[in-house]
Amino acid sequence: MDLAMIEDTEQLVTDLLPLIIEHGLNLLGALLILFAGWIAAKWLSGKVYKLTQKSGKIDKTISHFARQVVRTLILIITALAVLGKFGVQTASIIAVLGAATLAIGLALQGTLSNVAAGVMLLIFRPFKVDDAVTVAGKSGTIEEIGIFTTIMKTFDGIHINIPNGSIWGSDVTNYSINPTRKHDLTFGIGYSDDMDKALEIVKKILEEDERVLKDPAPQVVISNLGDSSVDISARPWTLSADFWDVKWDVTKKVKEQFDANGISIPFPQREIHVYQEK
Repeated sequence: MDLAMIEDTEQLVTDLLPLIIEHGLNLLGALLILFAGWIAAKWLSGKVYKLTQKSGKIDKTISHFARQVVRTLILIITALAVLGKFGVQTASIIAVLGAATLAIGLALQGTLSNVAAGVMLLIFRPFKVDDAVTVAGKSGTIEEIGIFTTIMKTFDGIHINIPNGSIWGSDVTNYSINPTRKHDLTFGIGYSDDMDKALEIVKKILEEDERVLKDPAPQVVISNLGDSSVDISARPWTLSADFWDVKWDVTKKVKEQFDANGISIPFPQREIHVYQEK
């Protein structure tokens, strides 16, 4: 190797060394930023999740949503910082992302309406996970409130995904939000039966059931004189969790006690009169 080639090699190394050092330091800095951002996203999102979980006023669905939002925002900021480390103009990237977001938003108006409805459901909370509700014509228990859809399990065990937009635009009946509920039970007796005795039987059944609340006291009254029966209305209050069990048990006991005390329960009958011509 002659002297001229050696000098050219030394000159090339001299020229490239600053660039190698500069880009190497940029690469190292980018890796450090990426690692720090990933750690920060994991730690801060976990911190937000734990803080929201400790608060008894924040639904666990909101906790999951807040964790995902915090993590995503930190990762986006980290990615922009890494690109800036390599000299990429992040302002232009943000402008392009904004334009792309607008175009996607116009193309996905229906989807975004579901997202907006999901956010409104999380803010106003007409129901929460495990509530028994009727929404969009469907009845069941809420299993998950997502950004796009709400997952419901019907009372007969069917899994349903309902778009949030359909829920937000319809009436919502929540059977679990109040701690107590009032029954409206009706029992018919015959016109020839003893009304006072029937009233006492129903009152006694309600008084002996520990699940029936004493305050407000249950009402037992003659509510209607029907075509074929005298109707007794019973309106006891119970805890929402006991609603159906009390309804079924009281109905069964009333039938048993009416039978035991000779009180009839009318049912539709048809009389046929036969006339014989001479």
